[in-house]
Order: sequence, then structure tokens, then C-alpha cells
Amino acid sequence: MTTIEPQELTVTPHPETHFDVVIIGAGAVAENVADRIVQGGLSAVVIESELVGGECSYWACMPSKTLIRSGMALRAAKRVAGAKEAVTGELDVAAVLARRNSFTHDWDDESQVGWLEHAWIALVRGHGRLTAAREVTVTATDGSTTVLTAGHAVVVCTGSDPLLPDIEGLREAGPWTPREATSAQEAPASLAIIGGGVVAVEMATAYVSLGTTVTILARSGLLQGQEDFAGDLVAASLRELGVDIRTAAPTRVESTTDGFAITIDGETLRAEKLLVATGRVPRSSDIGMEIAGLTAGDWIEVDDTLKVVGSDWLYAAGDVNHRALLTHQGKYQARAVGDVIVARALGKPVDDAPWGAHVATADHEAVPQVTFSEPEVASVGLTSSAARKAGYDIRVIDYKLGNVAGASLLADGYEGQARMVVDEKRKVIIGVTFVGQDVSELIQAATIAIVGEVPIDRLWHAVPAYPTMNEIWLRLLETYGRPEA
Repeated sequence: MTTIEPQELTVTPHPETHFDVVIIGAGAVAENVADRIVQGGLSAVVIESELVGGECSYWACMPSKTLIRSGMALRAAKRVAGAKEAVTGELDVAAVLARRNSFTHDWDDESQVGWLEHAWIALVRGHGRLTAAREVTVTATDGSTTVLTAGHAVVVCTGSDPLLPDIEGLREAGPWTPREATSAQEAPASLAIIGGGVVAVEMATAYVSLGTTVTILARSGLLQGQEDFAGDLVAASLRELGVDIRTAAPTRVESTTDGFAITIDGETLRAEKLLVATGRVPRSSDIGMEIAGLTAGDWIEVDDTLKVVGSDWLYAAGDVNHRALLTHQGKYQARAVGDVIVARALGKPVDDAPWGAHVATADHEAVPQVTFSEPEVASVGLTSSAARKAGYDIRVIDYKLGNVAGASLLADGYEGQARMVVDEKRKVIIGVTFVGQDVSELIQAATIAIVGEVPIDRLWHAVPAYPTMNEIWLRLLETYGRPEA
């Protein structure tokens, strides 16, 4: 089993050491912060010890979804009479892996570096640490250091790392983290996955499609935090594909000559590879947080303008602030923080009221998310249980997606579920969940309805084209009931 190693990074000292804004990290979030800063007329530098483009480009969003897509496309074709008779071959594993490699540019960040140069964003390679207020010292791989100073702000965009749970022998056994799972150059014969969240079900979907025997060990079941039916439908589908799902927690892990021995309830499960997908921890343990009066290794608390609480110069965006550990939400935060730093630096008005230009209001109760499992789970806003816990007076509307004409055209025997959560006091939608094939393309309309607080009676005038999956909106409204004239 091999994985692609990133190219050796060439470190070239930057001629400038003073910038308006210094950004620790150069992933998708950091790139967006820097872009907004430069477009606002200030100077910006990003600091990166690995690949420019970060986790999403090389080890998360893009490679994982590429691994998943081929199997989903094949199964989708097999669900349509006429097409399924034409599909006679099996998935070409080598072609799937090669396509994945193309999306990561074989773990080479030349194109990303080129984009930085084109956008007038400076890059310094190395590990950045705060060493004083508005000062970051960068240590290169050769041990040399560069001290960068910020005229206005420092932004921490370091992201997060995989959490390794306290299981006897686990760390010493050397399991896969999501990085190894998304960059492997061969499909293992067998894979055990500890965890039942998004990464666990997505990687189970990917690897069972590649012919791997997959076992999920999820003590609390799948997709906790989503509507209950989401985990149930995904579990049923994965089992149909051959995934063994056990509601159990390992107590011991050992490395063996041919893989791993995992002790569960006194029994031993053996697998060639073991993936740990049990959550994330902040990448803040060695970046000088003490300079700002913060505790190393903790999530960084920020206000809605992404400014670190208690500081007038330090900001944090993306995973590291623990508001919403999703790339698209981090990029949303990046746009807000970049613009607010520019406004404050230039003495312009700051629009920090809810839903203003300089705040990340959507982080609280309007976060969209797609789990690219089999079937897909697309959700935005609050689940029914979260809404009740928050004190909302709600009404829950459910509808079978297979009863929508557009869904039945998409796949013979289409199975799926939709749920709409309505705040009865304001008569607006505060949560939507779709589970089914290709439901990821439905979620933006739900996001707009929630963010825009569109009244239920106005939604009746948003006519869905027939016959498309979007007819689900009409069916949900009909089930809710049209307001009296």
C-alpha cells in the first residue's frame, strides 16, 4: 500500500517582511482571506509549511469526492431501465485512482502558487508562530527564520487535525487518518473504519465501490447530529452494498504482519487497513497562541467578525475557530474577515449587525452541508431536535422523495426522504434535510429560503419546474397546508 508524497518544497525568502495583514496558513480559507485583503487595497502574505491550497485541495473535499463519484455514477446508471442493460463492466479501480490523482495535480501545488502570484498575494514557506503582537516568525525547513510584521492584523487559518481517540495501542499501530484514505494509490482488500460521521460513511461508500471489504465501527450509529432518518437510510444502503456496520467501540488495536487486529467486545476483527474518523482537533498547539493570552491546543473563540475575543489585532477563520468545520463555511468566514479588516484599517464603517457585510451570521443556524454517501444527505439549518432544544415552536413536515415525478424519472424505484422544519411563530423554514440520490443539487434553494427568511405564503409563488426533483417544494408546502385567504 502506497501513498503519494507531496513534492519537495523549495523555500525562497520573500524580499518584504512587513505587510498590512499576515495570514498563518495557505489553504482555501487563507487564500480567500488574502484575496479579499488585496482586493480591498491592502497587502497580504500567507505562510504555509505544506501545500498551498491546503487540506481541501489535496486530502479532503476534492480527492474524497472524486473517489466517491465513479461508483455513484455507475450505480445511478444501473437504476435506469435501458441504461442498466448497457452497463456490463465493473468499476475500473485504476482509472478511478488516476482521476483522483489528476484532481490533486499529483500533490503538486504549482498551480496554486501561480494563482497567489497572479492575485498579488505573497507566500512564505515554513512554520509560522506568533512571537509578539502583530509579529509572526516563520521557520523554514532548513532552520532559517524570517520575522514578518503586520500593520493591521494577523489571521490564523491553520485548520484542524484528525482526532485519535484514547484506544489502547491505536496510536502505536499507525492507522490511516483521512489523509491516507484519500491519497492511497491502491484499494486495500479490507478496511475497518472507526467512527460513524461524514468521513466514515463517505470513505465507506468510496472503498466498497472499489471492491474493498468494509466494516464500520460506530458506537452511536451513523450521522449523529443529522435527522434520525438520515443515518437509518444511509446505513440500510451501505449494508445493501456489503458494508458491515457494527454499533461497537474497539478497546484495543494492534499492528500485525498483514494489517490490524482490532479487539471489539472480546472478539478480534482483522483488516488490512484501519481508518480513524472520529472527529477533529484544532491545529493551534504550536503557533504561539500564548502571545495573545490563549491556550495552545484549544479552539480559538471569535466574535461574528471573526476577531479573537479580547484582541484588537488577531483573527481566526476556518476550522480552527470551531464554528463550522466545513470548507465552504470557512471560505464564507474568510470573505467576512477579509472585508472587515480592510474596513477597520481604512476607517470605513463596519456592518456588524446580523446578516451584515462583515459578519458570519450563517454560522449559527443556516449552515448547509452535504454528505456524499450512498445515498446523499443534504441539509441546512436546524434539525427538528436542535430546533426544539433551541426553544422554537416548530412543525415538522415529511415527504417521500420517491413520490415526486422528477425523482421517479431519475431512478427506477427511487427511495428518499425530505423533511422541512417550520418556525410556527414566524411561519418561516428553519431547517431542511434531503436524503436520496443527487439531493445535493437541491440544497441551495433551501439555504436561500432559510437565510432570506422567506415566508411560507410567499414560497407558494416559487413555482418548481415540472418534472424535476424540485417539485418536492410543492409537495412539502401542500403537506404543510396553504394559508387561508
